[in-house]
Amino acid sequence: MRILVVGAGATGGYFGARLAQAGLDVAFLVRAQRAQQLKRDGLQIISPHGDLTLKPQLLQAHELSQPFDLIILSVKSFALNQAMDDIAPAVGEQTMIMPILNGMQHIATLRQRFGEARIVGGLCKIIATLNDQQQIVQMTPLHQLIYGEFSGEMTPRIEQLDRLLRQANIEAQLSDNVQRDLWEKWLFLASLGAVCCLMRGDTAQVMAAPQGEQLIGALFAEVLATLVASGYEDRPAVTARLLESLCQADKPMTSSMYRDLMQGNAIEAQQIIGDLVERAQRHSVPTPLLSATWTQLNVWQQQRQA
Repeated sequence: MRILVVGAGATGGYFGARLAQAGLDVAFLVRAQRAQQLKRDGLQIISPHGDLTLKPQLLQAHELSQPFDLIILSVKSFALNQAMDDIAPAVGEQTMIMPILNGMQHIATLRQRFGEARIVGGLCKIIATLNDQQQIVQMTPLHQLIYGEFSGEMTPRIEQLDRLLRQANIEAQLSDNVQRDLWEKWLFLASLGAVCCLMRGDTAQVMAAPQGEQLIGALFAEVLATLVASGYEDRPAVTARLLESLCQADKPMTSSMYRDLMQGNAIEAQQIIGDLVERAQRHSVPTPLLSATWTQLNVWQQQRQA
């Protein structure tokens, strides 16, 4: 199976490198500047599971001409339109496209462009970042890749994909309800991102502040109510564990969106927060804290672009 990983940042670079390390046929689609740096230094990972440096197969958009069997999309959501244009020559009749983007908007966008049959569900759970040397630094042992057909069927292609991904040094998990998994990741990610961005701090700092735990709980409740109105079937035991993990006073957490914001980078505000606020409005779900977060992030983006 020929695999194209779109992006070699903290997420795509990590999982793609682990697949390449396992001997799979992996190429990375990257921009010219990243290609130049990777040719010079290699793709470097610093990880609790073992450091790794490899010389990856690199491609740029103008070099794509033949279909790939699997395309793993790992770009930021705001770069999706350009990525779709870039990968079009690599999409054949049997190509599987597996996005591991945040939020849910991208699924409809990809289906509209490439057809529903080509899109399989995917998400990842990892805390990693690029440092100043452009090395991928994995900050905790978590490195989970979850995937499945949106129908829940165990099709031959998804079983083949499962056999392939299980060869790598990652936690690969074939899901029979990837739609639910996506809802629950969004619940956690949006709650964490909203708390950190609105309060400009990590979860432990918020917990130590007056009314901090109540704020986390209220934001979480707004996100959950919005997702339930949008079609998510609440699993109380699961959602209780997610909320509990956000409220650990001794384990500070931040979201990638917050880290990007603090570094002055572009952020996935629309995909993670804005889409939720729009869904809440459509379903008449009151979300004062989420709406305040959305307004604040828009003000910040105006200041960044000024």
